[in-house]
Amino acid sequence: MPRLPGNDALTDATGRVLHSIREINALSRPECERIYAGMLPPRLFASLGISPETFCGSDGQRRVRFIAPEGLGILRIEVRANPLDLDMVFFLELADTAFRQMELSFCIIADPRAPRFDVDRDSDGRDNCFATQGRNIPEELRSMAAGLFPNQTRRGLHLFGEFFPLFERFVDALGIEMIVAEPLTYDNAIRYEKYGFDYTTGKRLMLEIDREFQPRGELFRRLDGSSPFRRPGMERTVRGRSWAIHDGIMDEAWDEVKIYKMVGEHAGINTFPGREPEGGNV
Repeated sequence: MPRLPGNDALTDATGRVLHSIREINALSRPECERIYAGMLPPRLFASLGISPETFCGSDGQRRVRFIAPEGLGILRIEVRANPLDLDMVFFLELADTAFRQMELSFCIIADPRAPRFDVDRDSDGRDNCFATQGRNIPEELRSMAAGLFPNQTRRGLHLFGEFFPLFERFVDALGIEMIVAEPLTYDNAIRYEKYGFDYTTGKRLMLEIDREFQPRGELFRRLDGSSPFRRPGMERTVRGRSWAIHDGIMDEAWDEVKIYKMVGEHAGINTFPGREPEGGNV
């Protein structure tokens, strides 16, 4: 049963209670898309001039794509400013888990009007899989100078704070009590803490990172100016730390950090209490 105040169980057109993405994917396409569209912030539709009923722009061309294969418990939502754009403004990937949880696999929200930084491509223009298959250092330097975080190709639309409550209510309406995710970067993990997540694995690492970035800590000493991503003072902000970690400043790789959130609860975790404020780009 739903736990959030005022939230009702999600049902199909016949009144049958739904419990998973797999069950929603089995519905008729219009009903399936109507349900999933409830997770899209109204401001996203407004900013792109997209009808929330038809998912089309003023030219009649569709801008929203729902990939919801029948028989599978996975969902992908892609929103583009223009149908032929390679880059998406909004990208969401969700999955049922075997333990009645909701996996928030990816959520990317980018401003299509902002400059693009090709940090996701190698020097030959090939996808570098989040810099795991080579980094584009010139583009990373441009991106960092523009105030972006690692792996950001464009600044954000500041819509995650509007999306997440809609998503949490969707999860709650399915009667699911736990959201799980795997942050790809240090700044992602800190951002999820703000929305009430705790750690399944990786909390020790997060606390160790904070300790070692303190004066006299090992990571603090390694901010020696040996690269543009390791300048003194970067320990004071989430962005600075995240770029240094992206640059390989730690002895161990950023890996096996897994988080969870109980619906309707805020874990109150803050592994970087002394951080300095900085402008957001998500």
